Amino acid sequence: MGLFSFFSKEKKQDLEKGLEKTRESVFSKLSKAIVGKSKVDEEVLDNLEEILISSDVGVQTTLKIIERIENRVSKDKYLGTNELNRILKEEIADLLEQNNSGDGQDFDIPSGVKPYVILVVGVNGVGKTTTIGKLAYNFKKAGKSVVLGAADTFRAAAVDQIKIWGERVDVPVVSQGMGSDPASVAYDTLKSAISQNKDVAIIDTAGRLHNKVNLMKELSKIKLVMQKLLPDAPHEILLVLDGSTGQNAIEQAKQFTAATEVNALALTKLDGTAKGGVVIGISDQFKIPVKYIGIGEKMTDLQIFNRTTFVDSLFD
Repeated sequence: MGLFSFFSKEKKQDLEKGLEKTRESVFSKLSKAIVGKSKVDEEVLDNLEEILISSDVGVQTTLKIIERIENRVSKDKYLGTNELNRILKEEIADLLEQNNSGDGQDFDIPSGVKPYVILVVGVNGVGKTTTIGKLAYNFKKAGKSVVLGAADTFRAAAVDQIKIWGERVDVPVVSQGMGSDPASVAYDTLKSAISQNKDVAIIDTAGRLHNKVNLMKELSKIKLVMQKLLPDAPHEILLVLDGSTGQNAIEQAKQFTAATEVNALALTKLDGTAKGGVVIGISDQFKIPVKYIGIGEKMTDLQIFNRTTFVDSLFD
């Protein structure tokens, strides 16, 4: 399935609807910032800086964007405010490209890797379990066989929720119940995936941050036991963040990237917030690709993140 077939008209419409609050927030402020102005000057740039920060792009990333636009103003001598929208799109897309965000096309796995192991991390309440369920649904829809591992054994509800999702999307769930050793569950999940020739194994983990040392030990142990069966597992450590929490999501990213080798991000709940700019800031600050975004409740509302479509939907 290629890029253009995946991003159907319906998908684009869903994305545009999901980013509606962020888009309206940015544009209403941007319109006020340039009213009566014919060119991009210092005042316009100051206003733009304020707009980007208030959209949770983050101070560091905002300053980088402003500096890039200042360089273009200096180079072109005259830059009309009517061009500001296009330039913003170009600079943000370029930042995302530098961090390898938005290169995905569909729910696929690298060739020659089977099972493809995804270890999912993130605090409770960010939509981690829902994201796992939606991932399972979309991988299955793409023709992949999937098994889920309920390795968040510190909350009975977490195990139950994974089982409910397993039934909902009709994929098997490996669990040992509350209080079990998470590494043992991960081991059994991978063992099951190998014996049943599954394409994808998605493993949940405990959403705790109160003690980073314990979290680090737990995740390290999970990786070590899985590597006894599959030396390069896990292939993906996916950090799930709630986009609606803005700067709090950035703080969580700091904690988890310090605790384990996160190499992919999923930003959820972007449909209910005007803080969609956090996608740009997190990608830029942590140099970790944003791989998935959640823009609604439907199974199909977990989308592969594509930077071109995202920026178009944000600014058009």
